[in-house]
Amino acid sequence: MPRTPDRPDRKPLHLNAFLMSAGHHEAAWRLPESPARGGTDIAHYQDLARIAERGKLDSVFLADSPVLHGDPGRRPSSKLEPTVLLTALAAVTRHVGLIATASTSYNEPFNLARRFASLDHVSGGRAGWNIVTTAGAEAARNFGLDDTPLHHARYERAAEFVEVAAKLWDSWADDAVVADKERGVHALSERVRRIEHRGAHFRVDGPLNVERSPQGHPVLVQAGSSEDGKDFAARYAEAVFTAQQTLEDGIAFYQDVKRRAVAFGRDPEGIKILPGIVPVIGDTEAQARELDAELDRLISPEYARRQLAATLRIAPEDLDLDRELPEDIPTEDEIEGAKSRFTLIVDLARREHLTVRQLIGRLGGGRGHRTFAGTAVQVADTIEHWYDSGAADGFNIMPAVLPSGLERFVDQVVPILQERGLFRTEYTGTTLREHYGLPRPANQFFDLSGQDTAAERSVALVDAR
Repeated sequence: MPRTPDRPDRKPLHLNAFLMSAGHHEAAWRLPESPARGGTDIAHYQDLARIAERGKLDSVFLADSPVLHGDPGRRPSSKLEPTVLLTALAAVTRHVGLIATASTSYNEPFNLARRFASLDHVSGGRAGWNIVTTAGAEAARNFGLDDTPLHHARYERAAEFVEVAAKLWDSWADDAVVADKERGVHALSERVRRIEHRGAHFRVDGPLNVERSPQGHPVLVQAGSSEDGKDFAARYAEAVFTAQQTLEDGIAFYQDVKRRAVAFGRDPEGIKILPGIVPVIGDTEAQARELDAELDRLISPEYARRQLAATLRIAPEDLDLDRELPEDIPTEDEIEGAKSRFTLIVDLARREHLTVRQLIGRLGGGRGHRTFAGTAVQVADTIEHWYDSGAADGFNIMPAVLPSGLERFVDQVVPILQERGLFRTEYTGTTLREHYGLPRPANQFFDLSGQDTAAERSVALVDAR
C-alpha cells in the first residue's frame, strides 16, 4: 500500500480511546495483565487516561447504561458513573478530551446540562456528551416503567432534551460574569436569562445555575445507526461513534450521514464519523492471532449464547452453537431497541455463514464493532485505508485488553500514523472542540457584536443604582 505522508489535502485524523474496565473482549478480565476489578478502580482509569494523552489522542470515552447488563457472575459488570469518574481523570490530565454517555430517556435536561457544564469547567473545556436513548425493559423498570418507550418516541424526547440543554448552556452570556470587586458587581443580571421552555416532554424555566462553560457547549456525540439515529446525528451530533464491519458499509454510512447533515443546513465537516475498531496487536501477525484465539477460548459459550439470544429476541435453545442462525428470527422492524446493532449482527452472520459459536467469538471482541488482529503496521494500514477511502474522519479505538492493548496502540501504532503525516505529534489546542476542529457555538440568546465592554456595562449598572 503506497504511503503519501506529504499529501496536503489530508484532513487531520481523529482518534478516541473507548475505555471499558479490563478491555472490550468478553474474556479480557481473565488474562493476568488485566485488572479483575478495574470497573471501580480509579487509579486504573487514571493510568489509561495518561496513556491516551501520551499518545496525543483526541479523547477518551466512557460508556454507560442505567441497568446491570448480563450476569455479574461471568464477567465484571460493576461500573462507576462516568461523569464522576471523568472529573477524577481531569485532575491527572491536561489535554485529552473527556466524553461520557448519558441517557435522555432516564435523566432530566436541567440536571444533565448542569453535570456536563460542570465537567467542562472542571476540565478546562474538555467535556463531551455521548447522547443515547436507552432501550430495554430492564432499564425501564429501574425508573418505574413497565417497558421501553417506542423507538421513535425515544428519539423525539431526545431531540427536545438536547434543545433544552442547549438553551440552558446559553442562558448565561459569555461575558455575564465580570467579578468587579471594586464596584461590587459579580455578574450582569441582564446577561443571564430564563429560558422558559414549554414543550411536549419538558417544562423548564432556567437559567442554569452554572455560568457558560469554556466550550460554550460540550461536544455532542451520538452512537445510533438506525434511520432515526442517523437523522438525529445529522441534526445534532458533532461526532458519531458507529459500528461498521466492512469498508463498503463504512463508506455508505459516512456518505449518508454527511448528506443528511447538509439537508439539515449543516456543514458536513462539522460532524466527525469515527467507526469503532478493536485491535489485537502482536509483534507478528501469528502472535496477534494467537492472542485473539486465546481470548476467544476463554469465552463461556453458554453465557454468550444467552446474551446473543437476548439481543436477537429469541430463546437460547433456538440457537445451536454449531449451526448458523435460524431463519425465523425477528426483523429490524419488530425490534424496539438497538435496531442498528441487531441488523449488523444478523448481516455479519448471514454474509459470512458463521455458526453461532463463530458469531459469539466475533462478537466477544467488540459486540459488533470491527475486530482486527495483526501487527502495528497492519493496524495502521487498515486505519489509513479506511480513512483515505472516505469511510471515516477518525476511529474509536477499542482495545481488546486493557491496559496492554492501549499501550501497544499508543506506543506502536500512533508513531506510524505520525510518520505518515496522518496524526498530530503535539496538541495544538486545549479544548476538545479544538482537537476535533469544531467551532465554539454561538450563544442563541446573546449576541456580543456591537456591545459595550463588560467593564463599561458594570460601571453603567452600578451608576444606575
